[in-house]
Amino acid sequence: MNTLDAVDAASLRKDIPQFRAGDELKIHVRVIEGNKSRLQVFQGLVIRRQGDGVRETFTIRKVSYGVGVERTFPVHTPVIEKIELVKKGEVRRAKLYYLRDLRGKAAKIREKRDGVEGYGDGILSTPEPVVISEPVVEAVVEAPAAEAVVVSEPVAEVAVAEAPAEAATADVVDAPEATEAPKAE
Repeated sequence: MNTLDAVDAASLRKDIPQFRAGDELKIHVRVIEGNKSRLQVFQGLVIRRQGDGVRETFTIRKVSYGVGVERTFPVHTPVIEKIELVKKGEVRRAKLYYLRDLRGKAAKIREKRDGVEGYGDGILSTPEPVVISEPVVEAVVEAPAAEAVVVSEPVAEVAVAEAPAEAATADVVDAPEATEAPKAE
């Protein structure tokens, strides 16, 4: 490794999450105004990521009050306090310049769901192995017949009054019931 590579490796940041074009990021930027400094949050879609090493940059696009705003940041700059990955987008392009011409719902990016292969460095959920155990057979324990309680009085039966049956179907309105026998004259 030569001297320039050693200097570059020393200035690379380690706290940058893995992201690519189509992801939505929240960038916390330190803004210095006079002798005061404050954090400003810029949230939008990554439309490109280019370069390598210390010179690597990415561009974020957001629509603010109907106006598209794009900002390009160096990835390893000390001006960025924190980068948060809000959601992963599912796109098939590395550069999303076509979003500049789209409005409304057409400019939406589908969200990539967890469990999809080929994305990230092990941040995806892996299925847990299924363990099949043998069924447990439980024995039924009954009281012995000698200990059974004998009731001396018979249990009284309670008469239950049945409610009259309503017409179950709408087409049987005035038809005579089939249970009645025809009257003989």
